[in-house]
Amino acid sequence: MKRLLIVFTGGTIGSRSAGREIQVNESGSYALLDAYQASGLKRDEVVLDTIQPLNILSENMTPNHWSTLAATLKGADWRSYAGIIVTHGSDTLAYSAAMFSYLFADITIPLVFTASNYPLEDERSNGLANFSHSIDFILDGELPGVFVVYANDKSEPIVYLGTRITQCESFTDQFRCPYDLPYGKVVNRKFVRLAHDHNPTPEQLRGRKDSGLAEWQSESLAIDSSIVYVKPYPGLNYSYYRFGEGGERRPKAILHDLHHSGTACAVDEEPYSLTRFIEACQAQQIDVYLCPIKDNSDSMYSSSLKLIEAGAIVIEKLSVEAALTKLMLGWGLYGGSDDDARESVKSFVTGASIFYERNEACDVH
Repeated sequence: MKRLLIVFTGGTIGSRSAGREIQVNESGSYALLDAYQASGLKRDEVVLDTIQPLNILSENMTPNHWSTLAATLKGADWRSYAGIIVTHGSDTLAYSAAMFSYLFADITIPLVFTASNYPLEDERSNGLANFSHSIDFILDGELPGVFVVYANDKSEPIVYLGTRITQCESFTDQFRCPYDLPYGKVVNRKFVRLAHDHNPTPEQLRGRKDSGLAEWQSESLAIDSSIVYVKPYPGLNYSYYRFGEGGERRPKAILHDLHHSGTACAVDEEPYSLTRFIEACQAQQIDVYLCPIKDNSDSMYSSSLKLIEAGAIVIEKLSVEAALTKLMLGWGLYGGSDDDARESVKSFVTGASIFYERNEACDVH
């Protein structure tokens, strides 16, 4: 018999419908277990232990909730389990998967996040199937690391690396990943890896030795939310992003999203100039990071080069979700009040890859 730890956090997969309202319910999460035990999907060789440190809709997730969940997972006896499943809401799952890929990059068992598109009693729900396929993936793959298992619109259970999943789409309820290159899928209850040089082999996953992350303790874990995320659009007026002098209401860093070609407005015309905004932030010792960019060494548009010349820091080959959570974690772990803090965080965010976050050939691990 193999034991799995099921960690309930709420979300749609732990919700019930009451009229037009969908809300987390005290018994909603455990209804998932009841449904699994009563289904033909049940694996007789598995014992499921449960714990519920959170019971929230995932849009309400905050850094404090992440810290609570991190403490729960760190306190679990990994040696007693073949794997851990975290049931989570789909709205912020991509951010949580990235954050916990960093925090638990050295985990020695599978840590799988999964979710549901509708409450379980809704016939359109994929929650029970996602949960069952998560168990199948753990038992068959036996791969250490952080993953997401979630069915696509063809009802195929897709397996994603936790650092390489992007936000669920609004109209299709579908998760994506860079280059549409997931880690694999579950077929007939077996894990099938998508063979590609960007995807680490099972041997690489099992052979990882150094997570690249400083040791952290549950009681002192800090996740810094003083990061401002900006998404570009025609007419974005940067005059509305004026931060107080002397550190008052001033963010630690800006993460600025880019258009698909790695660009944003680089005209000199105020107030629409990102180059001017970068320079103003630099004067206040606020670093501006740009993401996503496929490859900083490749040919780039002149507008992108102007942004870099203005002082922007490029985060290449990472999703925005991974970059944002890494910045929050970096400032929490390495940031301080001295001038070295910015360099420490920059080195952490743009330095060595952690859990194959970069969408590149996996020849280094």
